[in-house]
Amino acid sequence: MLRRNTMIPIKSADEIQQMRESCRIAACVLDEITRMVAPGINTYDLDQEGKRLIASFGAHSACFGYRVGSRSYPAYTCLSVNEEVVHGIGSLHRVLREGDIITIDVCVVYRGFVGDNARTVAVGTADPKIIALLRTTEEALFHAIEQAREGNRVGDVSHAVQQYCERRGYSIIRDFVGHGVGRTMHEDPQIPNFGAPGRGDRLHPGMTLAIEPMVALGRPEIEMCEDGWTAVTRDRAPSAHYEHTVLLTDDRPEILTIPKK
Repeated sequence: MLRRNTMIPIKSADEIQQMRESCRIAACVLDEITRMVAPGINTYDLDQEGKRLIASFGAHSACFGYRVGSRSYPAYTCLSVNEEVVHGIGSLHRVLREGDIITIDVCVVYRGFVGDNARTVAVGTADPKIIALLRTTEEALFHAIEQAREGNRVGDVSHAVQQYCERRGYSIIRDFVGHGVGRTMHEDPQIPNFGAPGRGDRLHPGMTLAIEPMVALGRPEIEMCEDGWTAVTRDRAPSAHYEHTVLLTDDRPEILTIPKK
């Protein structure tokens, strides 16, 4: 891959086309799992459907077997309920109830390239305050994507999320960040959801970025569960998480994680 005075990969035309394919698969799988969400279903069954769907496209999960030190992630998707911020593991014992929210994070590898996206949805009818959290987090994602333009910097993307959410009384989760994505799930640059405009790496066409606001209704502090993967808000307040993989172009940013029609 070409590089332009930076360690951030610049994708070729062929690589961009392959990214489009992997990202559309990730988006289709996310859409299908989202349609299954209902009171009474357990998160293990959602994860197993994710496994089946990913395989049906000839892809494989980028999450399953992902290693951090001696730990290996045991599920095919990340399914995080209510106060769980990220990396929740599907379980037969976690049954969704009316009023819950669940973040579905799908990351696939197809022909050597990664597609990554996430969405938080309500289970049945949820508290209006929680629905407002979801709406604000998703809106913040699109505000951030608008900043992913040639000549801007990572800090412009980060600041867009922070400003939009904090002005509305929400907290930014600071322990996890967005990132470049391509041949691996985590490439340069890191993309925090907070920061100063005009700071950080400069953005150029051909970069592919996973932008992913994680926002809490309460305090921003998190702690880790005993499984070593699932992060929860320390005050157990609900959190929301939305993510798209975005291509920088010579013009407007292109969202790659759009399902095939």
